[in-house]
This record gives sequence, C-alpha cells and structure tokens, in this order.
Amino acid sequence: MMSWALALASMLALALPAAAQPAPEAIGDFGAEEAAERMLLRGTTDLALFEPVLDAFLATAPQLRIRYEQWASDDLYDVAAAACRGEFPAADLLISSSIDQHVKLVNDGCARPYRSAATAALPPEANWRDEVFGVTSEPAVMVYNRDLVPDALAPRSRFDLLDLLRPADTRFAGRVATYDIEASGLGYLFAFADSQQATTFGSLIEAFGRTGAVATCCSAEIIDAVASGEFLIAYNVLGSYALARAAEDGRIGVVAPEEYTLVLARGAMIPRQGQHPEAAGAFIDFLLSEPGREVLVDAHLVLDVAALLPDADDSLLRPIPLSPVLLVGLDQQKRAGFLALWRETFPRE
Repeated sequence: MMSWALALASMLALALPAAAQPAPEAIGDFGAEEAAERMLLRGTTDLALFEPVLDAFLATAPQLRIRYEQWASDDLYDVAAAACRGEFPAADLLISSSIDQHVKLVNDGCARPYRSAATAALPPEANWRDEVFGVTSEPAVMVYNRDLVPDALAPRSRFDLLDLLRPADTRFAGRVATYDIEASGLGYLFAFADSQQATTFGSLIEAFGRTGAVATCCSAEIIDAVASGEFLIAYNVLGSYALARAAEDGRIGVVAPEEYTLVLARGAMIPRQGQHPEAAGAFIDFLLSEPGREVLVDAHLVLDVAALLPDADDSLLRPIPLSPVLLVGLDQQKRAGFLALWRETFPRE
C-alpha cells in the first residue's frame, strides 16, 4: 500500500508546478495503524509542542489515526487557498497562528460551518461565523538572555527597549531580533497589530533600523539564538514557544510588555473540501473541553497571561479578535506599503 508520505508527494507533484511546490516542515502519524478512520490535520504549531495534544485526543478516539503536517504559516495559507480552488489536496482541519489568513479563507468561502455546545460557548471574539474558532491563548512577548542581560536591565515595556537602543554605543546593536514579516504570517500579524496599537511603533522601527536589528525566522530559531547569546533580546515572540523553552532552559527570560500585551488565539477551521468533518469537529470540541484545556496548558498553548503581568489589569491585555478587521492588514495596498516600510528598516542582503 502506498504510504501517506508517498501519496502526498505524488499529489503535490500533480497539483502544482514544480517551481511552486510547497512542502510541510515536519510530518507525524498518530494513533493505531489499524484505525478505521484517517484525518489529515495541517497546522503551524511545532510538531513536538503539539504531540501531547494529539495523543490526549486520540486516547478518546481509538478509531482514528491522524497525520499531522507542520507548515510555515504563509505556505499553509497558500495550500489551503489552492485546496479551496480544487488545485491541491484538502486537509480535514487547519490550525494556524496566522488568524488573519484564516479569516481571509473564511471570507473566500473556503470553510465548512461547525456548531456544537463547545463552540457556542466561545466569546464572540473567538468565534467568527461558526467557521473559525480561537482554540488557544498566547501572548506576544519579549525574550532575553538572562546570562548576558541581568533581570534588572531586561526591558519590561517597549519604552524600556527603546531606552536600551537609544545610546550611540549601545551593546544591543545587531543583537535584537524579531520575526521577518515577509517570511512569517504570524510576524506580519503581530507587527501590523503593533502599528495600530502602539504609540511607540514608529520609534521602534526607527531604532531597529538604526541599530541593525535582525528580522529572521522562526520562533524556535529566534529563541535558540537568544539562548546561545547570538541575540540578547527578541521582540514579539509567540509566548507558547518562549515559555516552553524557559521552563527547561534557565538562560531564557520572558517578559509580557507591561504597557499592553497582544494575545493571540490560534484559529481552527474545517476546510469545505475536507473528507472527515466529523472527526475535525470532534477535535475542535476536545480542544475546547476541560481535559483539552488542561493538556493545552501543559503544552504552554493556553497561558495565564495575568501571571506574567501580576500588577496589571485586564485592560492591558489586547486580544486579537477573529473578525473582518483582520482583513485590513491583508489589503493589497496596505500590505505593500507596510512591507515597503519593513524593507527600509530591515534591508535584505
């Protein structure tokens, strides 16, 4: 029998021109080999981080086997849009941190509605048209190397970060990193949200450009580079990855910016052309259930943001809502202008 990996490669070859073939970053199979039902789940969450969640769900669904494909966010959006047009094999479920791209897919008619008691209980900002659901809670944080940046010097706000970058001879020149928004859909989402929220955004962009800050990919790589001392500070890193790493590596310090902290809920969406919508819906319900929330907390995918900001009130937490507002940043003209500003700040070599 043809393996899933070989079958997928064959479908990719048929679906897209050779020069444009995207590919998952990692693939894992979960559940009993003899399970009667198969589900294909594509997501942006690192496989190692998501594995305990999949195992916990499958303990409740022994009849199911799941293939999980980990994709870069922009590639995931591209293949999902192609699948919606019938040009690419469809997944049964998509889970992405780039929720603006999920809202775009919903707006383009690519999602299958799903309703259950669990989804009905979600707050309005976590349920868009019963077609995309916020299933995690993760802040955008700053990360620093605790061996090289004393806790007392670590920035607690964007204003503090600006102060560190202000001196002409700052030791942080070339040692601050953030997502490359041209390579990371999540990075673009965070940066665009900052541009709408922060009075400091223009000053930060100027300081990043003046001091040679580095735009790079991706969460794990940025955090690795902070741990090694290549970078001293990373800005707007997804908190799930940062806190998971900090729990096992004492070199990593994590700060939720105290003037406001963006909070992201990864979006789950059932593609219209998926073959197993019932299994996909069951997985969404599990993620929203009490046992599902417990395993998500253990995986650092649902975070108590207030614990990172013990002296702050809820008004400083800025959830990014699942709504058409997210489409503003994807408008072609606005996106082109924003990327032009980014390229001026982070010129490519």
